[in-house]
Amino acid sequence: MINFTPLGKPFFSLVWQAEQKAREDVERSQKATLRRLVRAGLKTEYGQECMFSPTERYSTFCLKADVSSYEDFRPYVERMIRGERDILWPGICRRFAQSSGTSGGKSKYIPLTDASLNGCHYAGAAYSLASYLRHYPDSKVFGGKNFILGGSFANEITGLPAGVKVGDLSASLIDRINPLVNLFRVPDKKTALLEDWQEKLPRLAEAAVKSDVRSISGVPSWFLTVLKKILEMTGAANIHEVWPDLEVFFHGGIAFGPYREQYSRITAPGRMRYWENYNASEGFFAVQEKPGSPEMGLLMNAGVFYEFLEVDGYPYPKPAWEVEAGKVYELIITSYNGLWRYRIGDTVKVHSVNPLLVTIAGRTKSFINAFGEELMVYNAEAAMTRALAMTGAEVADYTAAPVYAGDHTRGRHQWLVEFTKMPSCGLDRFADILDRELQKENSDYQAKRAGGIFLDRLEIIPARQGVFNRWLSETGKLGGQRKVPRLSNDRQLIDRLLSMNQSV
Repeated sequence: MINFTPLGKPFFSLVWQAEQKAREDVERSQKATLRRLVRAGLKTEYGQECMFSPTERYSTFCLKADVSSYEDFRPYVERMIRGERDILWPGICRRFAQSSGTSGGKSKYIPLTDASLNGCHYAGAAYSLASYLRHYPDSKVFGGKNFILGGSFANEITGLPAGVKVGDLSASLIDRINPLVNLFRVPDKKTALLEDWQEKLPRLAEAAVKSDVRSISGVPSWFLTVLKKILEMTGAANIHEVWPDLEVFFHGGIAFGPYREQYSRITAPGRMRYWENYNASEGFFAVQEKPGSPEMGLLMNAGVFYEFLEVDGYPYPKPAWEVEAGKVYELIITSYNGLWRYRIGDTVKVHSVNPLLVTIAGRTKSFINAFGEELMVYNAEAAMTRALAMTGAEVADYTAAPVYAGDHTRGRHQWLVEFTKMPSCGLDRFADILDRELQKENSDYQAKRAGGIFLDRLEIIPARQGVFNRWLSETGKLGGQRKVPRLSNDRQLIDRLLSMNQSV
C-alpha cells in the first residue's frame, strides 16, 4: 500500500496549529466556546427555561443553569430518544451512546448530536493524530491500516423509533465515519459492529491478521484480549511478527499502567509507541502532551466549556482560567451534546495551567472511604502498577471494596483480582507489597494502617478466568469502552462478583 502519511501531514498540521492558537489564551477561547454554546441553546426548550441571553456572561450563566447530574437530564433525553426536537440541542438527535448506569440503576443515554460528533469526537481524534505526527515526524501511520476496536448498537431500550441508533459510542463513530477513513481502517463495518463477542473476537482477529496494521486504537484491557487471540492463531512470539510496521497504540478509557508490562511482553522491544487520549461518551477532552508523559492537554478547540469543582475544597465550580496547579477537581462540562453544566463523574488533577495539563484522578463515585482512608482510583492504579512490576504478575481486571469490622476483627480492603500471570512471590506476599505501595500513595490509608490499630492489611482473592467478562455480559456492558469499576465504597458489586466467582 502507498504511504499516504506525507499527503495527510498538511491537514493535520493545520489541526495542530488551530488547537495551539486556542491554547494561547484559555480565557478567551473558553468564553468564545461558551458564547457559541449559549447561542445554540437559545433555540432549545432547556435554554428557554433557563432564559439564556445572546450576550450571556459566565457569571450569569452560572446563575441560570444549575450544575446537574444525568438524572436531572434523563426526562429531556428520553423525549429526545422518542424523536422530539429542540429539547437540549437544536434539531432532532438520532444517535445516543449507552453508558454505564447511574445511581438509579439504569443506563445513561448520551446524545450524540451531529455537532458533538463532528466538532468534538472526530475533532479530538484528529488532534490526537496531529499531535502524534508532530512528535513523530518519521511516522508512516497511513502506509497501512488502523485497527479500531469498537462496540455495537446493542441496547436495553424496546420500541426505538425508526432511524434512532443507541449503543456504544464507538459504534456510532465507526458507523458514521467519513468513507475516506475506511480506506485506512480494519475491520469492515459489519464485523466491527457485531454484538456477539463470541463471534466477533475470531472475526476481528482473522480480518486483522490479513492486514498491514500500522496503528491500533481502543481500550487497553479489551485490545489485550484481541492481540492474544491473534498470537494464538498465528503462533507468533510477538505482535510485530504479525505486523512488522505497527508503530502506535492510541489508547484511553482506563489507566494503562497495570497493562504496560503485558504489552511489552507481546511487542518487539523498542518498536511500540503509546499515545493516550481522554475520551468518553460525553466528549473528547484531552490528548497526551508529549512522549513518555502521563499529562494530557485539555482541548480548547473541541466545543467543550469546562468547569472545575475542587474536591474537598471551594464549594463552587471554577472556569478553566481560574484553576490551580496541584489540585484535584471534579470535571463539569457544557458541550455540543446538549448537556449543560453536566457532572460527568470524573476527577482530574491539574498539573499546569499554561498550558492546561491534567491527568485523570478517578471517578467521583469510584473510591473507598469506609474508614476515613479516602483511597482514590489513581492511588489504586499507581500502587497496582508497581506491585505487578515488582512481582512479575499480570492482571486482566480487578476491583476492591471494604470489609467492615466485626466483633473481633478490624476492617480491611478486599481485592478481587483476575491474574493472567500469578505473582512469583505468592498471594500473601503480593498482598503485603500492594498494601505497602498503597500506603506510599495515600497518607490517609497509611495513617489508618499504622500499627494495625484501625485497619488490617488488605486481602487478595484470586478471580477465576472470565468472571469479570461474565459480569459485564450479565449487566449488558460487555464490549466497547465499558469497564469494571476499580473501587467501590460498598459491597454490592464485589459481593455479586464473589458469588459468580464461586459458580464459574
